Amino acid sequence: MKATILLFSSLLAIGSVHAADAPKSQVIDVTVTEKGFEPSSIDLKSGQPVVLKVTRKTDSTCATEIQIPSKKVKKDLPLNETVSIDLGKVKKGDLNFACGMNMIKGQLHVK
Repeated sequence: MKATILLFSSLLAIGSVHAADAPKSQVIDVTVTEKGFEPSSIDLKSGQPVVLKVTRKTDSTCATEIQIPSKKVKKDLPLNETVSIDLGKVKKGDLNFACGMNMIKGQLHVK
């Protein structure tokens, strides 16, 4: 019985170490307004997972979808609904994003 408890507690300890080692996601809220994507310029840390949470708050622009060509992402942005976009780990450099017509733009600066 003691061996079973010891083994179980050891497995729990190993699992918690791996969870602590996992990089925390950078969650970025982006809003689509009459001014476009806000914020339109975002600084990020490289090597960490990134999740964009995009909410379109207006029907007055062409930004009814978002595309991130370098990540092969193209998502519809329903009015007043938040759309989560998991970009995974990002490398240093710039990632451009835009509306479907490529008129309203933004950029992720990965440092």
